[in-house]
Amino acid sequence: MNRLFSLALATSAVALMSFTAAEAQTVTLRLSNVTTQAGKDGGVYFIEKVKEATKGEVIIEHYPDNQLGDDRTVVESTIFGDIDLVVSSTTPMATIFPDFNMFDAPFLFLSLDAVYKGLDGEIGQKVLAEMEGKGLVGLAWWENGFRNFTNNKVAAKVPDDVKSMKIRVMQSDVQMAAWAAIGVNPTPIAFTELFTAMQQGTVDGQENPLQIIDGNKFQEVQKYLSLTQHGYVPFVLCMNPAKFKSLKKEHQDAIVNAAKESVEWQRNRVHEQDAVIINKVQKEGMTVVELTPEQKALWQQKVIDGKVYDLVKSKMEHPEYFDAMVK
Repeated sequence: MNRLFSLALATSAVALMSFTAAEAQTVTLRLSNVTTQAGKDGGVYFIEKVKEATKGEVIIEHYPDNQLGDDRTVVESTIFGDIDLVVSSTTPMATIFPDFNMFDAPFLFLSLDAVYKGLDGEIGQKVLAEMEGKGLVGLAWWENGFRNFTNNKVAAKVPDDVKSMKIRVMQSDVQMAAWAAIGVNPTPIAFTELFTAMQQGTVDGQENPLQIIDGNKFQEVQKYLSLTQHGYVPFVLCMNPAKFKSLKKEHQDAIVNAAKESVEWQRNRVHEQDAVIINKVQKEGMTVVELTPEQKALWQQKVIDGKVYDLVKSKMEHPEYFDAMVK
């Protein structure tokens, strides 16, 4: 019996040592993610790719829908190391990364082809790489979709159609200046209060990507959707530098490669969902207005005449990046 008991103890000890060793090899990270469906789907895709590449040694816990706080809070928490990975739009990050101000410039990009040439090209990758000097490892540009314009008064095609309307905009100097140049009365309102403000007529309209418009059921309180595609504010996937550097080289490579792989997949997911949304809101009674390139040019000219691009460049650390993006 003593021999059997000793053998059992030895076997248990070996099993415990094996379990402890396996446990020690597993790294658990936390990812704070956004509220859009394509953003959340992209998070799941990225997590699975990391798990697959590391054979389960890196597990990423997913916290979508801003469960860990609003954009500014989770970005700061990732810089401090309380969160490991974060997806955020660039606008709330511009106070930390001044070159992100260029993404608030309306009509900087006039097509998705131009967007991808900019973000995937030399300047976009420089901006991503330079994030580490200010507290985050930039891993990938994800898509949030073009911003579009909705209102309750008219099927807007040109700036004169929206003159003097009260339009909710983000609390941003650039956004305020841009919409004032277009001719509306820009009104900053907290996003959580926007639906009620439109329902009660406090504002006539707003501007957001299609997934935000549909996800918050704005079609219930807005009659017209104009596909102005006036702004492209990307999501950025990034990581705490200390946590990244603490990982084994093969784990670092797995995260970097999974981030790269996720870009095209996540962008395509946005395109698929945007097409579904346009069809959906039309069926629900919303009038969808497509703009010609000539009509878009009229909106862009208002922004240029209002010196909005000069304002954007004055806020950037590298204003030459803006000029390169325009080219």
